[in-house]
Amino acid sequence: MDEAQHRKGILFVMTGASGVGKDTIRRAALPAIDGMVYSISATTRGRRPGEVHGEQYYFYDRTTFEGMIERDELLEYADYVGDYYGTPSLPVRQAMDDGSDVLLELELVGAREVKRKIPEAVMLFIAPPSLYELERRLRGRGTDSEAKIQKRLARARDEIRAVREFDYAIVNDVLEDAVGLFTSIIRAERARASHLQDSDVADFLREQG
Repeated sequence: MDEAQHRKGILFVMTGASGVGKDTIRRAALPAIDGMVYSISATTRGRRPGEVHGEQYYFYDRTTFEGMIERDELLEYADYVGDYYGTPSLPVRQAMDDGSDVLLELELVGAREVKRKIPEAVMLFIAPPSLYELERRLRGRGTDSEAKIQKRLARARDEIRAVREFDYAIVNDVLEDAVGLFTSIIRAERARASHLQDSDVADFLREQG
């Protein structure tokens, strides 16, 4: 029987400072991990050229999004620079019920809210090897003003102070090592006995022949 059919899916929540390499780790790791779904966020911002509803984001108008808030249909949400961003709960819960693991990539506040609603979620913190290295990476991108870089670094300090709230800390120094650790954590969590269902135990005890 396929592994996904043995258990309910596990929710993984990834958090880390801007510039730490969350997207890079995710994109490198997920193709090699079967049975993992990357959650698509919802937003009220306008579509950019080439974006498709249900691929990059679920695109909704503000009235629809606020209706979702009122009906408690979001695991977490935030209003950022005049637009809402959030995680629809139904696709996440459906995927988990079907036996798929789900990965959310969230800011610290959103991650805390998801943990409050789904306490069994596995929390992953992606950390830089140092603030000096994080600053070097942010400057190397060449996309932010000095004021924005300092704001990101100040926010990173606050986020790093919250690392003990998480189950795992992955230091992204050498990318290949970080990807390997990320993958190993997912495999280890899948092997936890606490994730087994009653039917799994029955399968272990079933007499052969």
